[in-house]
Amino acid sequence: MKRILLSLLALTLPFLTFAQETTEKGLDQKIDEAFQPVSDFFSNVIFFEVFDGAPFVIILLVLSALFFTIYFGFPNVRYFGKAINVVRGKYDEIEGHGIEGKPEVSIVDGDIRDTIRDESKEGEVSHFQALATAVSGTVGNGNIAGVALAIALGGPGATFWMIICGLLGMSTKFVECTLGVQYRDIGEDGTVYGGPMYYLSKGLKEKGFVWLGKIAAVLFAIFCIGGSFGGGNAAQSNQATIVLKEIFGLESTGAGFWIGMILAILVGIIIIGGIKRIASVTEKVVPFMAILYLIACLYIIFSNLSFVDDAIGLIITEAFNPKAIGVGGVIGVLLVGFKRAAFSNEAGAGSASIAHSAVKTKYSASEGLVALLEPFIDTVVICTMTALVIIIFNSGGAFEYGGDGSGAVLIDGVSYEGAGITSMAFAKYIPYSNVFLTIAVVLFAVSTMISWSYYGLQSWKFLFGRGKTADLVYKLLFLTFVVVGAAASMKSIWDFSDAMIFAMVFPNMVGLFFLFPVVKKQLARYFDAIKAVKN
Repeated sequence: MKRILLSLLALTLPFLTFAQETTEKGLDQKIDEAFQPVSDFFSNVIFFEVFDGAPFVIILLVLSALFFTIYFGFPNVRYFGKAINVVRGKYDEIEGHGIEGKPEVSIVDGDIRDTIRDESKEGEVSHFQALATAVSGTVGNGNIAGVALAIALGGPGATFWMIICGLLGMSTKFVECTLGVQYRDIGEDGTVYGGPMYYLSKGLKEKGFVWLGKIAAVLFAIFCIGGSFGGGNAAQSNQATIVLKEIFGLESTGAGFWIGMILAILVGIIIIGGIKRIASVTEKVVPFMAILYLIACLYIIFSNLSFVDDAIGLIITEAFNPKAIGVGGVIGVLLVGFKRAAFSNEAGAGSASIAHSAVKTKYSASEGLVALLEPFIDTVVICTMTALVIIIFNSGGAFEYGGDGSGAVLIDGVSYEGAGITSMAFAKYIPYSNVFLTIAVVLFAVSTMISWSYYGLQSWKFLFGRGKTADLVYKLLFLTFVVVGAAASMKSIWDFSDAMIFAMVFPNMVGLFFLFPVVKKQLARYFDAIKAVKN
């Protein structure tokens, strides 16, 4: 406990000094001004445009997902039922303990491992548990705040493109998570290390591209660390701060800083100390909040059934004829939808394969099938439900789609953005829902931060080794971004977060395009095993 407190104190002292020096100008404003140039730089580099204002990375992501969908014969449709059966355990009789030729797997390292293992079977992770873990890392403020941001910028039509991106992303997720299991690394103590870093370095070495694999693996690890600081951290604390400020009426210029400090201490207790009890509570509470969130969405939707057909009509028509101000036509609304969907479900970024690689299975393709359910749950179901709630809320013209182009909209003369928009939509139909949504946003934020701290830590270990000192340095840096995210503006934080998440796509796609034949071979091997059991 002393080590935890000293570590947190080491993090806190520089911020307290910074706070004292900037009281005249305002803490949040000072932090935002310092962070804005960094955000702009990375955003401009990653989202370079090739034609009609379309960033190359978005085109790469979408065309790659389309290619994998066609090449594997629409696995998002054909294997949907089989994926559910794998999760249900229908094919458990053909599963073995560990991959053939590799030792028994015991997950004993990494703070987040306590959220994905079965406590009754030491070190054993089922398909369902792996799916639940990865979904808990993706279902969060991307579904609450990200959807609101998409609709505020691109109007209802952005929802249509989010759904399309989610469906295509199922195929990409299938490929990358199969590879994550296929090329995972097992330490001498039985610890599992997996993700794009390993299938890039090991897989491309098999193909004779040793240096390309090493370079791509290092780049991915660097970008994943950035993604853990941005989308998996700063963006989460940013949205938690927005709803906390709103519910408590905090107008102070330094309120975001102090909220960030509290969140950093809370997250720090978990990730620095690795306290199992707190992590296990989070694991139970967050799925419960997710279910309540879905029930609340369904209540609003069924309470306004007469508006649902109109909302669906707007989603389809405005996808091809957008009326949102400044959205830039069909290409503009398509890009908004794809960007927010990819940020939410992370298909193509490769991050989920880090979690999925911990599963115990004899067939890597079995986990790839399980993983393809993620974008469907996250984007096609949950994001669409959030979108319907917001569109129904705005059926009376509560705000103007497009706004000022920053993602903020005016509702009754007050500016709202992100989770604040969703909160207003809920408040109209459910009394005291602002309290519920605030709790949900904060819990989702903390859960996502914990999950992403694991992703980032695995990448950090890949670059700097697996020592305790290196781990502590990463965790202190991670907690610093909790405070930065809470204090900076939504636009600068989300621009930076988008840049870091999408930067992971470039090296990850190198691995996917070199190694997708391996996935096909492993899929055939798994199906052969299923047929053998049936016969």
